[in-house]
Amino acid sequence: MASLPNAKRVTYEEWLELPITRDGIEEVIDGEIVIMPPNKWNHALIVEAIRDALVSQLDKREFHVIVADLGLIIRTAPLTQRNPDLVVFRRGSMVVRDGYVHSAPLLIAEVMSRANRPKERMRLRQDYASLGIPEYWEVWPDQRSVEVLYLENGAYRACADLTEGTLKPSEFPHVQIDISAIWPD
Repeated sequence: MASLPNAKRVTYEEWLELPITRDGIEEVIDGEIVIMPPNKWNHALIVEAIRDALVSQLDKREFHVIVADLGLIIRTAPLTQRNPDLVVFRRGSMVVRDGYVHSAPLLIAEVMSRANRPKERMRLRQDYASLGIPEYWEVWPDQRSVEVLYLENGAYRACADLTEGTLKPSEFPHVQIDISAIWPD
């Protein structure tokens, strides 16, 4: 992650007035705008495979499965906005204000790499936990594993680190995703 040179902290209101960047993926962490490079090809393929598996098993009248940079607002002061790789919302529970989502999804998945430093991963977990997201998956392509985390008492607890078998989201007990099917050939 790279911060903008000579970056100042922006407020939510200032951020709403900024032009959309096209140089990568933008997040705001405690008011500081952070630009990340675009996702790599395998990253995109993994996200799409998970999305396809979820969409094929969830009722689209009840759920949104989103893989676009949607701008998930963690908090407005100091502004923290994340762009998760994949989110699942129940349609009736979404809060959209100023064109951005201000509510917790039921599930988030992030595709990780060696570039995701432990401190950054911990901060990401803290941000998602503060929003009350009940389930979070860290997908590790290099290890071909998925770490499943559940929110308990305001923090994530690692429940499983799966390299094979089936992902079964707690919020959707009928959904099953074969882990071997999410990795690109």
